[in-house]
Amino acid sequence: MSTKTPSKLEKILSAGHLAVTSEVGPPRGSDAEAIKKKAEILRNHVDAINITDNQTSVTRLCSLASCIHLKLMGIEPTLQMVVRDRNRIALQSDILGAASFDIHNILCLSGDHQSFGDQPKGQNVFDLDSMQLIQTARYMRDEGKFLGGEEIKRPPKMFVGAAANPFADPFEIRVPRLAKKIAAGVEFIQTQCIYNLDKFEEWMRLARDRGLHEKCYIMAGVTPFKNAGMANYMKTRVPGMDVPDEVVKRMKGVPKEKQAEEGIKICIETIQRLKECEGVRGFHIMAIEWEDKVPGIVEAAGLYPRPKVE
Repeated sequence: MSTKTPSKLEKILSAGHLAVTSEVGPPRGSDAEAIKKKAEILRNHVDAINITDNQTSVTRLCSLASCIHLKLMGIEPTLQMVVRDRNRIALQSDILGAASFDIHNILCLSGDHQSFGDQPKGQNVFDLDSMQLIQTARYMRDEGKFLGGEEIKRPPKMFVGAAANPFADPFEIRVPRLAKKIAAGVEFIQTQCIYNLDKFEEWMRLARDRGLHEKCYIMAGVTPFKNAGMANYMKTRVPGMDVPDEVVKRMKGVPKEKQAEEGIKICIETIQRLKECEGVRGFHIMAIEWEDKVPGIVEAAGLYPRPKVE
């Protein structure tokens, strides 16, 4: 593993604890109260909170400003940054902006295509791709230089992460793609939400065969279902998602008023099973607009209290 950063998340992981992160979507307006309330709910049960970057290409309060609000509350944020909207000048500038507030975690992403969102005619940029953004963040940190070669005064001390989807087609390239991200310099991975546990465990086995679990911290992504409709929607309508028939059947098999409870139960069972999977170093709990359920999930899965690190 690379030189330590001041990131609490990195300290938790490097000490051998199972890390827990969650994420929050910023509001469609400039009032930060909503994001502060969600963060307060999560505060004592997670090690860091991701702030999404105009997810699904819908315009929202920016990730960087939202991260600053969390930082001022004494909560560790993870800045999600997509390459869809900014060129290399703006990306490097925003990394410096985050570093100026001592924000130490970054998640490098491609970003959903703008045709999914509220501005379908918006120009996409993709000056760099997500692999190159990983390299950029590491270069700025490790070499203390901009991409153009000039020296940075007070380089950013970023703990560099990325996403991985073990379920997208073709499955054969999923582990090689992870290897490519590690070669680019990624230090931690948060996966797409996991419902097909057998397939995820196979992906982990293939990653272990290449020793990739020892080269970066892999955090398993989980999302609780609110109801059977959500399970069915994610199975049939969300690209790159793998929801087995038996999971949808299980959700449909309970009365409507009990479906939320069942969804949470499935989430807790998933965490408990994956705690035993070699190479899984933590959990990323994505419960967007359902943040109040995260503390109960963390406690029931035996991941509470959270360890303290200096």
